[in-house]
Amino acid sequence: MRRILLTVAYDGTDYHGWQLQDNGSTIEGELNRAISELTGSVTEVIGASRTDSGVHGLGNRAVFDTESSIPAERFGPAINTFLPDDIRVMSSTEVSASWHPRKVRTVKTYEYRIDRGRIENPLMLRYAWHVWGELDLEAMRAAAEYLVGEHDFTSFCAAASQVEDKTREIISIDVEESAAAGELVIRVRGYGFLYNMVRIIAGTLVTVGQGKIAPEDVSGILEARDRTRACETAPAKGLTLVSIEDV
Repeated sequence: MRRILLTVAYDGTDYHGWQLQDNGSTIEGELNRAISELTGSVTEVIGASRTDSGVHGLGNRAVFDTESSIPAERFGPAINTFLPDDIRVMSSTEVSASWHPRKVRTVKTYEYRIDRGRIENPLMLRYAWHVWGELDLEAMRAAAEYLVGEHDFTSFCAAASQVEDKTREIISIDVEESAAAGELVIRVRGYGFLYNMVRIIAGTLVTVGQGKIAPEDVSGILEARDRTRACETAPAKGLTLVSIEDV
């Protein structure tokens, strides 16, 4: 039995997230179907990150076990022939049978995109949150600094989450104007994230940028450990899991 590691990119707009669901198509479900059709045996992938409904991926990872003799680097192109156009395996390689994508220490990079144009850009409609009006980028950057480091992120986690330990470490948060006209990118790097955490961070930073709260208020929100203290959860469509790197 061999274990194959896939790097997967997808437009999450039309899917109910990564993880298998009873009520709609998922990235995991499409991968399972495609690999099973290719190899002729029922296959289930193990994903590294279970992105939410509507969230996109450029560098998510998954493994599967197989007895197929297909060369590891050829699995990607072969699987792609069975996948819909909005999901692609970008690379495939063989790893040890014990390698597990959720049991290795990694750094994840997420990007949240904001369309700042007066009129919503139709080419960004599926991939950015349209926020019209002035945003104070320096205030957003100052607010982001309060979130860098190891903290209890209860205030930045969906209230429905069942995770008990909400301590996570953020390595960096960058707020940058993109080369694309009118586009703002919030880039967050960390060792792990809670349910809706990056989207709540994005929503809170936008609220700071709009002048509705001060940058230093973010410190109090963090210390409160209360989801009701943070701001709105930014729409899923603006979020992309860019990469997962072993450390």
